[in-house]
Amino acid sequence: MSINHIVTPLDSAILDSKEHYIFYHKMVDFAFKELIVAVQQQKICNEIEVQLFKQYCDLLLYSIEAMRVKYMYDEDNMKVDLTYSGFPNYLEFRYLFNDLELRDEYLGKLTPINTLREEFLNTLMRKKEHVKKSRLFQAASIVYYTSVKKEYIFNRFVQGKIVTAPKKSAGDLLVSWSFYDVSHNRPFICFMYFNYDGNRVNDYKDTIYEVLKTVADRDMNLDTMAYTIDRKLPKVSPKLIKRIDLGPIHNVFAKDENDITHAILQAISKKEIPLESYSISLRLDEVSSSGEFKDGGFFNKQILQKWNDAFKKKYVFAPHRIIQLLYNKTPEIMNTLEKAPIQISELKIDLKK
Repeated sequence: MSINHIVTPLDSAILDSKEHYIFYHKMVDFAFKELIVAVQQQKICNEIEVQLFKQYCDLLLYSIEAMRVKYMYDEDNMKVDLTYSGFPNYLEFRYLFNDLELRDEYLGKLTPINTLREEFLNTLMRKKEHVKKSRLFQAASIVYYTSVKKEYIFNRFVQGKIVTAPKKSAGDLLVSWSFYDVSHNRPFICFMYFNYDGNRVNDYKDTIYEVLKTVADRDMNLDTMAYTIDRKLPKVSPKLIKRIDLGPIHNVFAKDENDITHAILQAISKKEIPLESYSISLRLDEVSSSGEFKDGGFFNKQILQKWNDAFKKKYVFAPHRIIQLLYNKTPEIMNTLEKAPIQISELKIDLKK
C-alpha cells in the first residue's frame, strides 16, 4: 500500500448530534440530485455517461444514508473530511463495509425486535417516559443491519460493465469505473471508449477489470493513466478517457483553504447567506488518441496510442445568490471556468424543526 492510501481521521469534522446528521445528509442528498440534473441539462456528459454518472452518485447517496442510520443514536460520531472534500471521510465507507461483513454476528447480539417493541410501548404508553438512548441505538442498529445491502455500498473502487458505445463515439465499446481517492477524500468517475482486437470482449473483460482496478484507482495525470492502461492491455485500443473529479462540496462543514469555500464560510459567519448555503466544484479531464504506433521488437510488438495533451474543464454549480457572491469575492476563479457558473436550486432547511 502506497503512502497515498494511508488514511487518518485527523482532518475531519465530527457530526456529534442528531441535528448535525439530519442537516448534513439533507444538504448532500439535495446537492447531488441538483448536480445530476444540471450535468444532464448542460450536456457536460452524453446520455449514456449521465446514466452511469447517476448510478455512481446513487451508490454514494445510499452509503451516506446508511451512515445516517448507523450513527443516529450511536455514541461514536461520523467524520466529514475537511480538506478540499466535504464528503464523509473514506474510513466511514470502510467501516460500513466491515460492519456488513459481520452482519449476522452483530444481529445475534442485539435485542430481538419484538422484545424492543414491547419495551418501547411500555416505556412510552404506560410509564410516560422517554426511551433511553441506548435502546434507541439498539433499534437503529436493527434497521441498519437488516436493511442496508453491502453490494450497494460505495467501495474504494467500483467497476462498471462494458457496454456498446453510442454511434459516432471515439470507440466501439465503453467501460466505466469509479474510485474514492483517499488522498483527496473525493469520488472520481471515469469513462473509457475503446476498440477490442478480438471476437468476444467478454472473454477478456476480467483482464480489463483487473488492470483498471490496479492502475486506474487513484488520481494521477490522465495521460499517465491512459498510457499505463494502453500498455497493460494489448488487446484493447483506448481512444478516449474521461475522468470526473466530483467535488469539493463547499459548505459550512468544510474548513479548507479553498477560495470558494472561504468565501462561503465568511459570508455565512457574517449572516449574509443562510447556514445551508452550498456550492459544488466539478472538474472534467479528457485525453484522446490521435493515432497509433508500433512499439517493441519483432516477437513482442505492440500497437500503442499516440495521446494528445489532456483537456481540463472546470465547472462550478451554485444557487443564484451564491453565484453573485462568488463573482464578487472570487472573480479570478470564475474566469477560469469552462462556462459561467451553473445555477442550481437553493437549499432551505428549517433549523427549528
